[in-house]
Amino acid sequence: MDRNELKRNLKQLLIDGLRLQDLRPDDIEDGAPIFVEGLGLDSVDALELVVLVEEKFNIQIPDEDVGKRAFASIEALTQYVSEELAKSP
Repeated sequence: MDRNELKRNLKQLLIDGLRLQDLRPDDIEDGAPIFVEGLGLDSVDALELVVLVEEKFNIQIPDEDVGKRAFASIEALTQYVSEELAKSP
């Protein structure tokens, strides 16, 4: 899967998983923050999103510090997921 396809999949996962019906993938800017001032998501949404990403891509987000970096933006999340998938056999 190329980066653009992964980005689009992550945006769609965010929309479907967190029930953000008013958004389309193109509405989410790649570099915009996902939480608080970005999409207005909160800590409960963050936990849901961690579970969704871990289950969909079969990767782990081991701690809060990694999570904060990975979920800083769609671009950051794409980078993290891409790196983790590359480690898989």
